[in-house]
Amino acid sequence: MAEHVGEADTTWCLAEVDIFCDLSEAEMAAIADAAPMKSYRAGEMLYVPSQPCEVLFILKRGRVRVFRVSADGRALTTAIIAPGTIFGEMVLLGQRMYGNYAEALDDVTVCVMSRDEVDRLLLTDPRIAVRITAILGRRLADLEQRLSDSVFKSAAQRVATTLITLTPSEAPPRALRPMSGHPQISLTHEQLATLAGTSRETATKALRDFADRGLLRLGRGKVTVLERDRLRDEAG
Repeated sequence: MAEHVGEADTTWCLAEVDIFCDLSEAEMAAIADAAPMKSYRAGEMLYVPSQPCEVLFILKRGRVRVFRVSADGRALTTAIIAPGTIFGEMVLLGQRMYGNYAEALDDVTVCVMSRDEVDRLLLTDPRIAVRITAILGRRLADLEQRLSDSVFKSAAQRVATTLITLTPSEAPPRALRPMSGHPQISLTHEQLATLAGTSRETATKALRDFADRGLLRLGRGKVTVLERDRLRDEAG
């Protein structure tokens, strides 16, 4: 079940989002007061088409999977959302879920804004309005690319593409930890298969092949990317 989060971290939530990067502390505090935070556990739904509501989410912590369900019951991942990203159903912004579901891939924390709050606090500020338009434009292009990938790429290419999408740009600064110089992805084979739109067996086979060729290292519930550029080549 979703849980409300205390207000202490709310301004920090906004400070991590690029659309708010040049606002003053007072401006961010005003927005933070109107954006209560909630937490969802891994596997919980943040948004379902059968219960539509106009709400804008700002992801602070964790990852969210956005997916649609085909007529034959298959789930197609259309986006993997990382911290600092805005998403949700907000007609004012041209932001729509288009029948997609939003599911917590990890334990996540989000800031939540209503339609009135978006209109009053975001759209009246031209700095924010311009950035939101640009961000949503990029998101549409990403969605079109992912849908194209699902049709034209092989299962192994989709696995590689998903890993590249999830790979952080930099490894966490923990020099004393083995393999700390390489980015790690916390994901089970079952989760990866779901995200890549393939079976667990096929995903595991692709992972083992990549590992045998030195592109990555497999661990319990995690993948360490050793050769990002070569893995990107495998993604096609």
